[in-house]
Amino acid sequence: MTSTSKPITPLRQRMIDDMRMRKLSPKTQASYIRVVKRFAGFLGRSPDTASVEDLRRYQLHLVDHGISPISLNATLTGLKFLFETTLDRPELLTKMHPVHVPHKLPVVLSREEVARLIAAVDNLKHQTALSVAYGAGLRASEVVSLKVGNIDSQRMTLRIEQGKGSKDRYAMLSPVLLERLRAWWKFAHAQGKMLQGGWLFPGLDPIDPLSTRQLNRAIHAAAEAARIDKRVSMHTLRHSFATHLLEQKVDIRVIQVLLGHKKLETTALYAQVATDILREVVSPLETLQPV
Repeated sequence: MTSTSKPITPLRQRMIDDMRMRKLSPKTQASYIRVVKRFAGFLGRSPDTASVEDLRRYQLHLVDHGISPISLNATLTGLKFLFETTLDRPELLTKMHPVHVPHKLPVVLSREEVARLIAAVDNLKHQTALSVAYGAGLRASEVVSLKVGNIDSQRMTLRIEQGKGSKDRYAMLSPVLLERLRAWWKFAHAQGKMLQGGWLFPGLDPIDPLSTRQLNRAIHAAAEAARIDKRVSMHTLRHSFATHLLEQKVDIRVIQVLLGHKKLETTALYAQVATDILREVVSPLETLQPV
């Protein structure tokens, strides 16, 4: 039987090698390759034949087709790697410019909404995974990357290995979350769905972890079932975790460590959505004396 897969071009192989040399994450490598592939499709020929005007036209094409500022900047980053690193032709990017990303406050659920959301999940694996995302403030990718051995019930911590920025850290493990994890562990083992020392949340094949896409589908279905009309995603649980801790008067620097934020300013964003804190502030209007 002959293979129908196309051979990798020398240009793509060189770019892959350049990314490997710099130890870019598999996710970043896949993103850059996807960006270059789309540009080649627009160009109709090999990207290494592009001109300054071709790249300028491509950015206009993306803008005219409604690409978001975040996606546009991500596209420029991928093309920048190709032309600056792989092709050593940075001068071709002179007409391409990153755009400003509008600042938006994160969507945050109330404690009552979080309880309703998690209770609305009818699958124990997904329900436990959402409990971990909220209870420890983890990203979806960090939840699905957890292994059974990452749970330390003696120190009451979750070990996060190679989170964002390729950094290890410890997340909090509350008694309630530990009990939920134990209930899931017992159920999964009884059903033969979890390998010894394997993924905490395995996929259909226990060799593979649950995918973030499956988690996102689960939380969207739960939000609909719980009749929550806010725009909810897995990251909403992380935002809610941080905001609720801030409202509980937890030091913002502690929250920074728990979230794995590099900069305190990133964590400080939650002060703008911590409504319990806002309600405690007395408006100067209240202190005015009648004239």
